[in-house]
Amino acid sequence: MPVPEVVMYTTATCPFCVAAKNFLRQRGTGCREVRVDLDPAAREEMLARAKRSSVPQIFINGTHVGGFDDLVALDRAGGLAPLLESAP
Repeated sequence: MPVPEVVMYTTATCPFCVAAKNFLRQRGTGCREVRVDLDPAAREEMLARAKRSSVPQIFINGTHVGGFDDLVALDRAGGLAPLLESAP
């Protein structure tokens, strides 16, 4: 089974970031966390990729999922599992 590449842009004090990490863990996967509060270049990268300034911003296998609410909505719509099961 392929391992999905999950990248999440976060900050230390974001409760939605913690919720998203826990949600993904419950789905059997982790993520590479990119802290935008510690690295201005990472924040610029997030803005360029996501076109959004809020955190978390989640990418699965290069596909922009959005934030925590978007992640949950994708799961409820049945789109998260196929994305996590696809090869990066």
